[in-house]
Amino acid sequence: MIIFKHPKDLRSYIQNGAIDPNSIGFVPTMGALHNGHISLIQTARVENPLVVASIFVNPTQFTDQSDFDKYPSTVEADILKLEKAGCDILFLPSVADIYPNGLTANLQQYNLGHLDTILEGKYRPGHFQGVCQIVHLLLDIISPGKLYLGQKDYQQCLVIKKMISFLNLDTSVIICPTQRESDGLAMSSRNVRLSPIEREKATFLFKMLNYINENSKAGDLEKLLQIVQKQLTEKGFRVEYVAIASQLTLETIQFRDNQLPPVALVAVYINQVRLIDNLILN
Repeated sequence: MIIFKHPKDLRSYIQNGAIDPNSIGFVPTMGALHNGHISLIQTARVENPLVVASIFVNPTQFTDQSDFDKYPSTVEADILKLEKAGCDILFLPSVADIYPNGLTANLQQYNLGHLDTILEGKYRPGHFQGVCQIVHLLLDIISPGKLYLGQKDYQQCLVIKKMISFLNLDTSVIICPTQRESDGLAMSSRNVRLSPIEREKATFLFKMLNYINENSKAGDLEKLLQIVQKQLTEKGFRVEYVAIASQLTLETIQFRDNQLPPVALVAVYINQVRLIDNLILN
C-alpha cells in the first residue's frame, strides 16, 4: 500500500500514471477503523482494479468542538487493517494540506434543500456543509469512478448523492449495508467511547428499530414513534429524534402505503456519546 500525505502528490500519481478514473474505488474515512469500514474496502476491492482510502478527521463538519477533540485516532492500527484488506493507496493529509488558506477561506456553499435542515441537519447545523466540502475536495483530488459509503450514515449518503448530482460529477455512489456487532449494535468509531454499561445499553437502539419494523405495517405512525421515544427515554437515553421517512427524500410520513418501504432513523445520546442508527422497514 502506498501512502500519500499531500494532495498534489496523489493527484500527480493518478494523472501521470494515466489511471482510468472508472477503475478507482474510493472509501473516505475519519480513521478509528472498524469492520464496517473494512467491509467497504473489501467491496471496493472486488469491484475495482484500484482501491483508495482516506483518513482525515474533518474539522468543518463538527458542530461540537469537544466532539472533534475526542474523536479517536488509531492511525498505525488503521494502516495495518487497510493493508490486510487489500487497499492500494491511503491518502493521509493534514488539516493544513486540505485547508491551506484556513478553514473558512473560499469554501463553497452547497444547495442541499431540506436535507440540510431536517434530522441530522436540524441537530447539527452546518454539519452537512462541512461533509460536502471535504468530500468534494477529496473527489477532486482522486477522481474515482465509484464512492463507497455505509448505510449507517443514511442521511449523509443522500446528501453526498445530491451534491454529486448537482455538481455533475462522474462518480457513482455505492451504499453498502450497515455492519453490526453480534448483539445488533451498529459499528461506529464512537463505540469505543462507551463504558461497558453504556455499551450494553446501546444495544437497545437496534431493538427499538426492530420494534418499529414489526409494528409499522399499518395505521398512524406518530403514535408508534411516541411509544418508542418514551421507551428510549425511560431506558436512560437522551433522544434527539426518532423518525419514519421516505427512503428517497427523508420526508417524514404519517401513514404507510404500498409504495417503497420507508426508513426508520434514530439519534440519541448515552451520557456524552451520540449514536445514530437506521433500518429500512419491510
